[in-house]
Amino acid sequence: MIKATNILKKFKTGDTELVVLKGLDLHVKPGEFVAITGKSGSGKSTLIYQLSLLDEPNAGEIFVDGVNILKLSNKEKTKFRLRELGFVFQDYALIPELTALENVMLPLLMQGADNPVAERSAKTALEKVGLSDKLNNLPNQLSGGQQQRVSIARAIGHAPKIIFADEPTANLDSETAKTVLKVFQELNKEGQTIVMVTHEKDYAMVAHRVITIADGIIVETTTGANKFIN
Repeated sequence: MIKATNILKKFKTGDTELVVLKGLDLHVKPGEFVAITGKSGSGKSTLIYQLSLLDEPNAGEIFVDGVNILKLSNKEKTKFRLRELGFVFQDYALIPELTALENVMLPLLMQGADNPVAERSAKTALEKVGLSDKLNNLPNQLSGGQQQRVSIARAIGHAPKIIFADEPTANLDSETAKTVLKVFQELNKEGQTIVMVTHEKDYAMVAHRVITIADGIIVETTTGANKFIN
């Protein structure tokens, strides 16, 4: 599903150049749940931004479902992100003036779905994350865990090929974090490919495979427990 080869990413500030990713290779299979972990500043979030077309590396190749995404035009990249990928961030990124249902419907409407189709898909996605009873709640009427589940519903509403999750449990207490991770596990069980960044090694172990990054390179790849959280 993902084939990234020799990924180099550097940032320049004045005369200072910081190399964050140093020729990194990564493959993800269809239906796999991969966790990327490492200390703060290791390059894990930078990596997920390259893989998900939110940023572009200085060198290397990235294929997603057979598409060389770095060869796409800016317009094509935007369309690819919108149609093929789903995103979950640590800050939820919900629009405060919209209800849970409306937040999930929005990207579907942006893709050209008519209102009834978008509403049906959004309701199905919210049901999958256990929020059928919160359709008309605004974000400020939901707990942190519920808001994150709305963001997951928004990410899966259009049936993306891959969900990218960047520190999805960072702002949650341990019990709420486990609830969110269970949602990811259920989605993966249904065949959803997931790439998740987390600094919590215990949380990373829910995945099939755990990739540890340090100083811009992969230093370890291990098998995750892939066991459902109790």
